[in-house]
Amino acid sequence: MAVVALMLGGCGGDVSHRSQASGLSAAAEATHEVERLGVEVIARHPFDATSFTQGLEVTGDKLLVSTGWEGKSRIYHTTVDNVQSNSQDIDRRQFGEGATQVGNVVWELTWRDGVAYKRDAATLAELGTAKYAGEGWGLCSFSDVVVMSDGTDELRFLDPDTFAERSRVKVTLSGTPASELNELDCVTGDNGQRLVYSNVFLSTDIYRIDADSGKVTGIIDASTVPNNAASDPNNVLNGIAHIPGSDRFYVTGKRWPDLYEVRFVKPTS
Repeated sequence: MAVVALMLGGCGGDVSHRSQASGLSAAAEATHEVERLGVEVIARHPFDATSFTQGLEVTGDKLLVSTGWEGKSRIYHTTVDNVQSNSQDIDRRQFGEGATQVGNVVWELTWRDGVAYKRDAATLAELGTAKYAGEGWGLCSFSDVVVMSDGTDELRFLDPDTFAERSRVKVTLSGTPASELNELDCVTGDNGQRLVYSNVFLSTDIYRIDADSGKVTGIIDASTVPNNAASDPNNVLNGIAHIPGSDRFYVTGKRWPDLYEVRFVKPTS
């Protein structure tokens, strides 16, 4: 499988085609009612530079990490000091994608195999599988629902026990379809609003999406976060995880040696 032309994890596709299709810079510049934010780096932590990161989530005192690439895809727990545990591989023919914990269960996606793995949240041991149509990209969850991206301008809402689809919402940026939604993080705001933060494929932008309406309410420019990965078009920003009880997030990327603790802030100029 070609590194760039045939796949670029979080999902597949040609780099130039997807960059043109997303039109992120033009859309962002034309957006006035959407809040624009930057990133303040608070701390840097070591991370596994071999992990082709597809999913990142805080689960208790650990991080849940799911990775991609055929023959190398796995899911594991780690600490902010990069002490790993409970690593579980998936079928070597499959390409791993996003993952999320909901209650005592973890769900893990595959890219084009239409298979989701159901796992024990404590050990990550496989409990079963579920099928879904289309591609799998990112996952996050609220207490009563799992949210999934598939590379289109839609978010799917899934049953946390069976993974059966309940509904979908179209994601829009100032009325325009917003696709290339990749790794996800679900956050309940101070006012109870359900928000989904999404990495945008091949971009350093992160969208803040109202989960009920699908409207992009904010764009976070994460281009100032240092990318110290080896030079490779695949090694992009991908991975966002809210730190509960705070206004901070962890962010990382594919094969990044660093995990950053950050805050999203209004630009100073």
